[in-house]
Amino acid sequence: MADNTQKDPAIWVDEYGDILYRYAIARVRNPNTAEDLVQDTFLAGLKGRDKFSGRSTERTWLVGILKHKIIDHYRKSQREISSDELEVRDVPEEQYFDRKGTWKVSPNEWLTNPIKAFEQKEFFDVLHSCMQKLPEKQLIAFEMRELQGASPEEICQEIDVTSTNLWVIIYRARAQLKKCLELNWLNQSPAES
Repeated sequence: MADNTQKDPAIWVDEYGDILYRYAIARVRNPNTAEDLVQDTFLAGLKGRDKFSGRSTERTWLVGILKHKIIDHYRKSQREISSDELEVRDVPEEQYFDRKGTWKVSPNEWLTNPIKAFEQKEFFDVLHSCMQKLPEKQLIAFEMRELQGASPEEICQEIDVTSTNLWVIIYRARAQLKKCLELNWLNQSPAES
């Protein structure tokens, strides 16, 4: 059975800092932002320490806090538009257009396709929703294996199962997620796939 007792918060950074940082950097792809999110996670953990029920390990509990911090980060960044992006400089039209009104030099291609970026965000929203429908052991096993990169031994210890049972749990989680994504993202009935 996993140890669900609380550790001294003074050792959280040593115990969980690397795991939380790897989890954050894989999702936000910015080292400074990842560090800030991990720091915010530790602060929230300290403030909400009395709410830790012990139903999971402290590590899983902190990863859960970090997930919410990452979601909040993306929501906030989508609402914020920097003043640089809003600035419209008063530049003479002749600099960009010829006498006929056509571009002298065409504008650069966008580095990211806004439609694809929006679709990707929508996909992750649907995936997150589908994951929340998984039974607790399946959710923990799937997140630890696929999102955190935990070893099978760590996962077995965390959810107190044998390695054979772990692979069955992960298989079932993937199957349920596939079915949920087909229905909610691809708009297919399971019979169509």
